[in-house]
This record gives sequence, structure tokens and C-alpha cells, in this order.
Amino acid sequence: MPTWLVIIIVIAAILVVGVAAWFVLAEQRKRRLRDTFGPEYDRAVEEHESPREAERELSSRVKRHSDLDIRPLPETTKDRYAQEWALIQEQFVDRPSGAVVEADRVLVSLMAERGYPTEGYDQQLADLSVRHANALRHYRAGHDTLVRHREAEMSTEDMREAMKHYREVFEDLLTDAGEGAESHGKQAPGNRGNGTRRGDDGSARRGTER
Repeated sequence: MPTWLVIIIVIAAILVVGVAAWFVLAEQRKRRLRDTFGPEYDRAVEEHESPREAERELSSRVKRHSDLDIRPLPETTKDRYAQEWALIQEQFVDRPSGAVVEADRVLVSLMAERGYPTEGYDQQLADLSVRHANALRHYRAGHDTLVRHREAEMSTEDMREAMKHYREVFEDLLTDAGEGAESHGKQAPGNRGNGTRRGDDGSARRGTER
């Protein structure tokens, strides 16, 4: 066999192995990002021109998140936030829109307490997506209702739904229930203790049911 033919065969084999390795690595990266972001992966693909662009964006989120000082909350801080949230839910009966505004404020405060930057809503979503992807649909829904309410008054039922969505995000952040795909489809544990019970509308009730 001529030497030149051997060289061509070797080069071709190297190219085939290289292409196969690239596909394997690409598939592993895709699987890893899907496991991390869950439904946020599909959303990112829809928002970008190609899956590769979406994956680059998601990978950059992971890198940014790794540089953040995300920390768990001490029990005393958790109790303080749980009590503050219970008060907001109690206020919902008389001031639905005010309660939703306060819920949004407390969520941002809780993010900062955990170590998340809070410079803007879009950046909040990107940062939270790495470890709290399952809660983002609730955060978007609650925030969208609040924005629409500022433009045109929303009904009490809309405010009630917003509170339910915000509560899901609150509990996820408070307990650190969100860990990528490990929490997809799971219900974050509710606040226990403090003598507080919640009604179906998200409002708090202390003591016995009324």
C-alpha cells in the first residue's frame, strides 16, 4: 500500500474519531444543561436562533453563578422571613394589590440575603435559573401580573393567583429546595410553625381556622 494512501487513511480515521468525539461531548453538554435547567432549557432554545446559541447562553449563566457567593440562610433568618411573609398574606384580605407589591419586595430582599445580585428582573431570572429553574415560571407569572396591574387595575382573583405564584418562589428560595432538575415537579415544603395556616387563596390564618 502506498505511503500516501496510508497517510490519507490515518487522517480520515482521525477526522472520524474527532467528529464522533465532538458529537459525544455536545450530547453530554446538552444532557447536563437539560438536567440543570429543566424547562428553562427548552425556553432558551425557543428564544435563540439555534440550540448552540441557547447552550452558550445557559453555560454562561452557570459560569456567572459559580462566581456568586450563594449562601444558605440561618434558621433565625428563615424564621424572620417566614413571619414577614405570614404578615403579608394576612394583609391580602384588606389590601390585595398592596400585599402583592410587598411580596415582590420581600422576594427581592430574600434573593439579596441569599447572595443573588438584584440589579434587574431579567438578570434575576438568569441567576435564579441555575438552581431554582422550577420556580421561575411562578416568578414570571407573579411579576407579570404585578406589571399589568400597574398599567391597568387587575381583579382580586388575579392578585390572589399572583400571591400563589410568589409563595412558590418564596418557599423555594427560603428552603433552597431548588437544585436544578432534582426539584422539577416537586412541591417546595410549606412554612411550618409560627402558628400560621394558609387558605387556598394564599392568605395566612393564625390559630384555628375561621
